[in-house]
Amino acid sequence: MALGAACLGAGPGRAADLAPAPAPAFVDWSGGYAGIQGSAGASFGAYAFGPTRIGGRTVPAFRTGDATGRSDGSREATTAVGGAFGGYNWQRGPWVYGLEADISGANLKRPVPSTAPGFGYEESDPAFSLVRAKTNLYGTLRARLGYAFERTLVYAAFGLAGADARVLATYPDPATGLASTARRDLSYLGFTLGAGVQLAVSPDLALGLDYRYVDLGGSGAFDLGAVPGPAGGPVSTRAAFTSNQVMARLSWYPGGLRLPPEVAEAAPGEGAFGDRVSLHGQTTFVNQGVPGFRSPYRGENSLVPHQAQATTTATLFLGFKLTDSTELYYNPEFSQGFGLSRTLGVAGFVNGEAQKAGAPFPKLRSNRYFVRQTFGLGGETETVPDGPNQVATTRDVERITVVAGKFALGDFFDGNVYAHDPRVDFMNWSLWASSAWDFPANLPGFTQGVLVEYNRKEFAVRAAYTQVPKEPSSDVFDPRVTRRGGVTLEFEERHTLPVLDQPGKLRLGLFTNVGNTANYREVVGLTQAGLYDDINDAAAGTRRSRRKSGVYVNLEQALTPDLGVFARASLADGRNENLSFTDVDRSVSGGLSLKGTAWDRPGDTVGVGATVNGLSPSHRAFFANGGLGLLIGDGRLTYAPERALEAYYAVSLTKAVTVSLDYQLVVNPAYNRDRGPASFFGTRIHADF
Repeated sequence: MALGAACLGAGPGRAADLAPAPAPAFVDWSGGYAGIQGSAGASFGAYAFGPTRIGGRTVPAFRTGDATGRSDGSREATTAVGGAFGGYNWQRGPWVYGLEADISGANLKRPVPSTAPGFGYEESDPAFSLVRAKTNLYGTLRARLGYAFERTLVYAAFGLAGADARVLATYPDPATGLASTARRDLSYLGFTLGAGVQLAVSPDLALGLDYRYVDLGGSGAFDLGAVPGPAGGPVSTRAAFTSNQVMARLSWYPGGLRLPPEVAEAAPGEGAFGDRVSLHGQTTFVNQGVPGFRSPYRGENSLVPHQAQATTTATLFLGFKLTDSTELYYNPEFSQGFGLSRTLGVAGFVNGEAQKAGAPFPKLRSNRYFVRQTFGLGGETETVPDGPNQVATTRDVERITVVAGKFALGDFFDGNVYAHDPRVDFMNWSLWASSAWDFPANLPGFTQGVLVEYNRKEFAVRAAYTQVPKEPSSDVFDPRVTRRGGVTLEFEERHTLPVLDQPGKLRLGLFTNVGNTANYREVVGLTQAGLYDDINDAAAGTRRSRRKSGVYVNLEQALTPDLGVFARASLADGRNENLSFTDVDRSVSGGLSLKGTAWDRPGDTVGVGATVNGLSPSHRAFFANGGLGLLIGDGRLTYAPERALEAYYAVSLTKAVTVSLDYQLVVNPAYNRDRGPASFFGTRIHADF
């Protein structure tokens, strides 16, 4: 208790002098509301089928969900869902409770590949799918309990869920070679549990994200009919269905949302806590789809045409100022969803929010926990406002800062005001980062280590030593920190162009990592000599401690207060496997960022950028011989540089909510001239609170 009082700046001797704390201000959510909701690719479902009998043949029980999210014949159901909802809230102080009903159309379907146990047909067969299941219409009736603070309402929900479904079985008629189909319509009634967040964006509108787990239970054994032909006979099975769904929502409150003036006028989080505590949050929802493109063959890591996927993250930024120079931060984060093709198929991947550790359900991780110690060196001071992972403080401009714990190297290195945050600006990995920099990280993108920075007004120098994964694309850190690890150095120069009188920064970075990797030239030689049948087995069998080094240059320059340019170039040696980031050995990127002041939308941003990625000769040979990298691998390769163009428009709805439209064109995805070009269409909702 004494420590808590000290952290809040109130010792026992001062208690009598403290004025009563003002009552917390929050939106009044009481009354009726209605709205629309929707998602493309953000619903993940799984059908479980009991033993399926087709004539005299039985296929063992199997489940369609394999938790991969792959859309091309992995068995995870992904879909578009959309509909309407309505409800009524009652509110006592900050506590909100109510009832809500919704109905949504869905296209939740997933064919079960013919490789299901006991079936054994190839994709080229006319009867590729043994059993297909489709859910058309959903409905729920839920009770909600929530807590309101400032403009935000967070809530939990539970209730009943129902849906209709259609199950079909397909079996080839040996006499004709054609497929015969049997069908059964079913109705389900089960339960739903979930949670969500809403943010008031006007006196009568709110934007939100809603997650629900739906369990519709199972059916008893049922007949689908009979399949004709010599191998025909009755078709019977049993089916159960579960689903994890995330939907974006727009709510209308016809009676109005009552926003106290201090809430309506304040920035998110402003004045909510004492000067020794910082609490912020964010949530980002990305929907992305790719139509058809040229795809004459596919490998295990290939990009797949005709699919849509979505990702959702929600992060809490919690900070404590332990002393005037010591700060402690913790960031728990929920994430759900997958990038297109399980975040595979493009070296400069198209969704910066898509982790390689995707999940079909909200997964909680402690992504950051670190302590920051600042040593002031005197002289001029600067005031730093409260923000995510920054308690409001005053500090010396000339200082030494030490950070120790778990963090993302991108938090401190390779920054760029115009292209560095895929939650609000460019989403392509090769535009928001120097993509030939193989920065040490686990699958979600974080590492553990120590960083030291020396800062002056004109420049900064920073260095970090961090853990590396045990092997490429591993979520486990290598414990041999004295023998294997990553070193990153960066020099940042700050200037003002004399002609334009506009600020800019130039960053030069050097990196060298030692990890458990294979050498591309060696594994190609071993495979071609016949010592390994599969080059990926050769890579796994020859990994040992090896070094990868490289360099990056990063420029940001304002041309006017509203227009800025950025450029990056990065180069790695390309001899040994990449450990963490992506399959790029050289990259050049650049673009423009323009604020909307000229059309009276100063909070809006338009961005246009382009990038070209390349591979070293030995890295090309690895993929040409069937190698699989961190993100790519088509089984063979007709090499050409991977080129990408991205354009986005970010609309600022409020100080806290941004909605973006995004388009990307990727030529030669995965460096393969035989594939693409591919167009990617995306939408993004980002909210700070």
